[in-house]
Amino acid sequence: MESSKPVRCGPCKQDKVSTTADNWCYNCDEGLCSTCFSHHKRRYSTGDHTTIDIQTYKKYKHHVSSVKTECDAHGEVLNKYCPSHLMPCCHECISIHHSKCAGIKSLSRVVDETKIENSKESVDKEITSILRFFNKMANEKSRNITKGEDQYESITESIRNTRREINRHLEQLEKTLCKEADTIWDREKSELKGFIGEIEEKKKEVKKMQVDLHTGTIRRSKLQSFLWIHIIEQKVHQYRQYVEDVESNKKGSQVDIQIKRNGETEKILSELKSLKNFGDVEVVKSDRTKRRVTHRYSTAQVKSREQSNIHKMTMNIFTKTKINIGKLISDMICLTNERVLVVEEKGKVNLLSSDGRLQKQLPISDKPFSVTQIDQDNIAITFPDRNDIKIFNMETETVTKLITLDKACIGLSFFNNSLAVGLDKDEIRIINLEGNKLKSIRVKNKSYLEYLVYCHTRVIYTDYEDKSVYCVDESGVQIWKFAKDLLGPHGLCTDTYGNVIVADWRSQRIIVISKDGQYSKVLLSEEDGLQNQKCLWHNHNEPYGFFCDSSGRYLVKFKFSNE
Repeated sequence: MESSKPVRCGPCKQDKVSTTADNWCYNCDEGLCSTCFSHHKRRYSTGDHTTIDIQTYKKYKHHVSSVKTECDAHGEVLNKYCPSHLMPCCHECISIHHSKCAGIKSLSRVVDETKIENSKESVDKEITSILRFFNKMANEKSRNITKGEDQYESITESIRNTRREINRHLEQLEKTLCKEADTIWDREKSELKGFIGEIEEKKKEVKKMQVDLHTGTIRRSKLQSFLWIHIIEQKVHQYRQYVEDVESNKKGSQVDIQIKRNGETEKILSELKSLKNFGDVEVVKSDRTKRRVTHRYSTAQVKSREQSNIHKMTMNIFTKTKINIGKLISDMICLTNERVLVVEEKGKVNLLSSDGRLQKQLPISDKPFSVTQIDQDNIAITFPDRNDIKIFNMETETVTKLITLDKACIGLSFFNNSLAVGLDKDEIRIINLEGNKLKSIRVKNKSYLEYLVYCHTRVIYTDYEDKSVYCVDESGVQIWKFAKDLLGPHGLCTDTYGNVIVADWRSQRIIVISKDGQYSKVLLSEEDGLQNQKCLWHNHNEPYGFFCDSSGRYLVKFKFSNE
């Protein structure tokens, strides 16, 4: 196949050197080897060119059909343009289909007068507008599903309320009757097992007696054999008497356990069967205003943010405070009021002031692991050993919601009223605050999904054993993977621009990865006093953040700068 042929490097080819390309530049329309690609990216004139790796290029280049310059219907060259129908035509098309159209132009003239970049930008805006509409509709329907789920839960809860009192009484009756049945059956079963044991012993004795019958007459006189058989016959008579006794008394009876219903139970069952339903479920549809907004009619009032240049980015240590928790730390976050929560792995949840002073230990048990903030008063915490997530109100210091899933809940992140939770090693599940599943992202991590960040339509997570950071969209498609120079990534967060900050535990460094996963920079290292840093957190609305070491000995407050 053509896709299996190697693509040659364009610049090397000009120098009459045959080198296999590792990347493809769409702007230059040629392949680049690793050396030429490096020069290509450093040059001012080509540094912003759009490039992809050669394998991706080869995989998708044949999916795009070639642009034809001949008419499909008549096989003639497309040399005319109809402004009424906004389409290129050949002479035959003009005479047959566009004879009454005014303003027919030369296609070459239209092409010369057209600013391709402006046209592309216009079409791109139109596509973006359509996608925005589709996204909006999909989001509305998703919210409608969520709302419907809540309404459904409300309906089922009302039914449960109707049954609750009945169930409570029935459960008590059931408990009493089951206890009585359990006692009776235990007694009967014990007697049956004792009788079985007794029979097994008798069987052994009879089998031995049968063997003795045959072996006792070998090489013996007729008198001896007669006397021996007489002895065995007396024993057989004893066992025959035992068999007759068993058949005649209760020991040989079949044991059945039955329940005898009383008249009141039958009456209640009859009345319940006559009840047709608890009520009727109705669907009420409300009209929505149908409107389509494109860039031709309105302009989105969204202020875009350019991606920060990470090469100018620095992380400065503002304060470093001893906290002396002295326990293995699994997670930490900075609350909106600058206080810090530090979670001991399957231990205590410590609330610290911004200067590292212990204010209190929250009354949270059951071995917590990861924590995220939902709003001013509420946080969510995972409990891997119980497959639980608890919503905890810090003001009242109570658990307001318990969410139980089917796998160990480990890493946790909150965004847009949804929780992203890492389940074991193979799934990141997006759920609402009621615990209902919104999306399921399948992954293949070598280590447990302990650290992840959910933001916009992306989930970023670390794989400690694979020495990598991954970025996927909500459908599970990998956007990028970063593994360069990483030795053991643990905690991570994002800055205001979407760049990813990673605590690389094994290399004693903090590294920033650009939002697109292409570039990286070491922000702090062991020379800056780092030691076993594991968890970090950045407040998106502020230039500062915090990180701590794996043993909870110190808390560092840092600030970002892009100067």
